[in-house]
Amino acid sequence: MDQMLPQLDRRKTQAAVEAILEKYRIYKTITFEVREASVTASYTERFHGPTNVTSDQTAQVAVYNVDAPAARQAYCRMIESIVERLGEREQTLIRERYMKEDDVFDYKVYNYVLDPPVSKDTYTKIRTRAFYKMALAFADRGLLTLSELQKAKACNSK
Repeated sequence: MDQMLPQLDRRKTQAAVEAILEKYRIYKTITFEVREASVTASYTERFHGPTNVTSDQTAQVAVYNVDAPAARQAYCRMIESIVERLGEREQTLIRERYMKEDDVFDYKVYNYVLDPPVSKDTYTKIRTRAFYKMALAFADRGLLTLSELQKAKACNSK
C-alpha cells in the first residue's frame, strides 16, 4: 500500500491553520459568559392541542453552562497536544506567534524569540513545515478537510 502525503496549497493551509489557532486564542483569552435562567414569566402563544414538547429552561441553561466551558477546554487541550508533537523550533514559533498575544509579529519572533535568530526565509520554511504537520493532525481530528487545502491539479488542455 503506497500512500503519498498530500500536496497542500501553502496559502490555503496557512489561512485554515491560522483560523484554528485564532479560535484557540479567543477561547483562552475571552472569558465564558454564564447564562442565567429568567425568573419572570413570559407569555407565549399556545395553540390548541398537545405539542408534545416539554420545556425546562433551567435545565437547558445548566447544561449549556457545563457543556460549553468543557468543550472549550477540550478544544484547547487538543490544540496544545498537537503543538507539543512539533519540533522544538516549530513549537516555539507557533506558541509565541499564534498562541499567546495578538500583537506579536513575525519579525519579532524570528529576530528576538528564536534562539539563534533566523532569517525571514528560514522562518517561513519553519512555519510552513509546522503548518503542514498541523494541518495533517487537524484533518485527523476532523477540524479540517484536506481536499479543500490540496493544490489544484494543472489541466493540460490543447
